[in-house]
Amino acid sequence: MLRTSALRTGLVATAVLAVSVGCTVQPGGSGPLTDARPGGTPVGARVTPGNGPAEPSRTESGEPSARPAADRTTPPPPPPAPSESAPETAPDPAPEPEEPEPLMASGDESEQVRELQARLRQIGHFDRAPTGYYGSVTAAAVSSFQTKRGLDPTGETDAVTWERLLAMTDRPTRDELRPPTTKPVAKPDPRCLKGRVMCISKNSRTLSWMVDGTVKSSMDVRFGSQYTPTREGTFAVGWKSRHHVSTLYDTPMPYAMFFSGGQAVHYSADFAARGYEGASHGCVNVRDETKIAALFDEVRTGDKVVIYW
Repeated sequence: MLRTSALRTGLVATAVLAVSVGCTVQPGGSGPLTDARPGGTPVGARVTPGNGPAEPSRTESGEPSARPAADRTTPPPPPPAPSESAPETAPDPAPEPEEPEPLMASGDESEQVRELQARLRQIGHFDRAPTGYYGSVTAAAVSSFQTKRGLDPTGETDAVTWERLLAMTDRPTRDELRPPTTKPVAKPDPRCLKGRVMCISKNSRTLSWMVDGTVKSSMDVRFGSQYTPTREGTFAVGWKSRHHVSTLYDTPMPYAMFFSGGQAVHYSADFAARGYEGASHGCVNVRDETKIAALFDEVRTGDKVVIYW
């Protein structure tokens, strides 16, 4: 009886103690006691946000597991704010090579220009007598020469053009620099090769005074218009008149040498002033008074006159 009372007393005391420390008994009384945290969370359980600090989880070996890499990675810094920079500019273009200064160009007038024209005439690029003036005709002749030689056809004479021309031509003679006629003298007609002849070419518009096939002097001439043409053929000087004046047209005909009726070779002041813009009334006009005066003194009555194309 005493043993049973004492056992009951112990069981009651144990129950009271269990209630006082907050422990619970598993249903059925067979399971172990578990620790409880304030709020009732058992030991070893993870704490969700709001339940307090979480315990580190452990691996199978019992060591704390590493925190996920995402938890350790520092977030990347924000991209830098765009900065204002100077606008990109295209690089300066390479400077163009300087063109060589021309030795001679349009508007120049010199003895070197006269030599240029004479040399171009030697190789068929200039068909007039050198004047020493660099005009449009000379520029065109230089351009033609440059094109044929593969040079830039500027029409201006630079050092390269000049050196190439010097290498291809001879030093001009006095007659080449100052020829007696504007255009080259024509090849003499066969009728001009014997005796004393005024050999006159309508094609080249030149007169050559020839003695036994040798040209003694040459000069520019012009002829009559289509309404008063100069006759062609072989004639002879009928008479001469140094200070002649036309009775038909009342115009001076100095140094006149008549060869066919009223047609004569003579000096023409109009030809000297106007050039080939005018025409005669059938005569052969000469514009160089000095040359026709000298010819007048050379020619004799009866000397031959040949007019041909």
